[in-house]
Amino acid sequence: MIGEPASPSGVTRARFHTVLIANRGEIALRIIRTARQMGFGTVAVYSTADANARHVRAADRAVLIGEPAPVQSYLRIDRIIEAAKASGADAIHPGYGFLAENAELADACAEAGLVFIGPSADAIRKMGDKAAAKAVMMAAGVPCVPGYDGADQSEAALADEAAGIGYPVMIKARAGGGGRGMRLVTDAETFPAMLLSAKSEAKNAFGDDRIMLEKAIIRPRHIEIQIFGDRHGNAIHLGERDCSVQRRHQKLIEEAPSPAVSPELRARMGAAAVEAVRAIGYEGAGTLEFLLAPDGAFYFIEMNTRLQVEHPVTEAVTGLDLVALQLRIALGEPIGIAQDEVAMTGHSIEVRVCAEDPAHAFAPQSGRMALWRMPEHLRVEDALEDGASVPPYYDSMIAKLISHGETRDAARRQLLRGLHECVALGVETNIAFLARCLDHPTFANGEARTDFIHANLDDLLPKTASRDHATWAVAAMLLSVTERPPIRQGWGRSLAHDFPTPMRFMLGGELVAVALLRNPDGGFAVSGDGWSETLFIEQLSNEDCRFRHQGVLERAIYIRESARLMLKWGRDSFALEDLTRVAEISGTSPEADGLVRAVMAGQVVAVHVEQGAAVQPRAALVTIEAMKMEHVHSLATGGTVAEVLVRKGDQVTARQVLARIAI
Repeated sequence: MIGEPASPSGVTRARFHTVLIANRGEIALRIIRTARQMGFGTVAVYSTADANARHVRAADRAVLIGEPAPVQSYLRIDRIIEAAKASGADAIHPGYGFLAENAELADACAEAGLVFIGPSADAIRKMGDKAAAKAVMMAAGVPCVPGYDGADQSEAALADEAAGIGYPVMIKARAGGGGRGMRLVTDAETFPAMLLSAKSEAKNAFGDDRIMLEKAIIRPRHIEIQIFGDRHGNAIHLGERDCSVQRRHQKLIEEAPSPAVSPELRARMGAAAVEAVRAIGYEGAGTLEFLLAPDGAFYFIEMNTRLQVEHPVTEAVTGLDLVALQLRIALGEPIGIAQDEVAMTGHSIEVRVCAEDPAHAFAPQSGRMALWRMPEHLRVEDALEDGASVPPYYDSMIAKLISHGETRDAARRQLLRGLHECVALGVETNIAFLARCLDHPTFANGEARTDFIHANLDDLLPKTASRDHATWAVAAMLLSVTERPPIRQGWGRSLAHDFPTPMRFMLGGELVAVALLRNPDGGFAVSGDGWSETLFIEQLSNEDCRFRHQGVLERAIYIRESARLMLKWGRDSFALEDLTRVAEISGTSPEADGLVRAVMAGQVVAVHVEQGAAVQPRAALVTIEAMKMEHVHSLATGGTVAEVLVRKGDQVTARQVLARIAI
């Protein structure tokens, strides 16, 4: 970095030519795109798990910074600085997540003569610590949620404070964000266990297990205000985003503007945010997050001293490139926009596509994405492609889809259509779940609050997809025509005599047994116990099948890998295992054998039982952490623990047996 003399206003300018992005995936690609448009060189960093990733290929240069686990390479400040020096980078953009709100990285950049594209280390420390940020906001007159953020972090002291605040209370990690280390506690009996879990998750995510307590505001909206400040003393806000649709306190759907915020409320919240950041001389992009209570009162909860995942919706309605603003401010230039010049046009909605299984408590998923297709009419931020790996070490978000329309409903319809066009085969995702959220009357009417998913989970999860006879028939037909060697040659019309072929496959955790008969007219008659469906293939390619079902021409997208068939039909995607050539197995329930299997690859962070212990149905048995989230494993049936096959700290793979329960 080469410094320039102070401008006539006394402000020191900076000069840099090459930006290293200390992040990965779609985050890195997003920053690379704008940096290139502005004429900057780009450098990517990567772990061995990301050696073939798109962001590595997209940058002008790339530097390997180490193994993905157990210490995440992207959290190694020393390696990030070394990579900048080795590649000739003179500025570092941290993206969002990982080191984006790390004051030590900002300090290290200053010591190494590098420009940190973000706020000062002092501002990060003040606002990155939730308790310190709350103190700053209270001093600036911004309303805050009552709570406790003291130095005494003992269980006894925290339990006393929670009782004094009054249940329900929110446990929150003092460091970091993204919903990690956050738990809603409704009573004193569950407080100790929730506290232990929150501290463990915070320690794993941020290296800091300190927590704070807040009075829980029931059924609020989550509203955030986007702000920018520069070293010339200017500060503006770019309106609000509504981030109320969440699972595990992590956002899934964001929109701008909020359907609940009036122009008058926007002005008040924006003015409070600008006043607060002016008070600390904030420089760069930031977001102040608020809870909006049903009575219209709003309360500050935290500040993110970085660019947000959901920044594209603000870009869509304001027409501004927020990364470009960050880069200009880092150069020492003024924001260049006055508050009265900020205009919001239309409506924008973003959904986060995550590698997770909504039907199993949103457990993170990993593996190889065999087939990946995204809609062309939407803005898509992703870093995947056919055959790409989704590693178990990082956040579960793998893509973002963003729509922009003249009205909220136009934006919602565009996004819903885009989700229906998505194809993600090989790794379980939440795409169908997101479509159900957008289609739900509560969301469609703009009435979703932070309890939306919890309150409507039964409506948002598929009820009969894995038990639907038509789905079974389509699966059997595609298994038949993709079999190598085929069970019956060909799929067109034939006058040859045929006989029913028994088929078995595992779909949605259930063993399905059917009979498939090739009719002389070319139809596939699939039957089971008391039901039958007939299908006719009209066109078949390597990944696309067009067929008639009940007089309607339909389309299924599929890919076959050995005994595994992955299928997208309608809204839902399925993965099934062909067992036709495998010896008969007993039992149709995945829990019938009493085996506790890992629902994802990850690290064992807790073993809750010992051999010989009696356990009740749904009792916590083993907890696994992956993609910065914890998942507690249990069985629907109780029994006696016959074996515990893992220990705390073990790395496990998906479907690995963790324990055996004698039922």
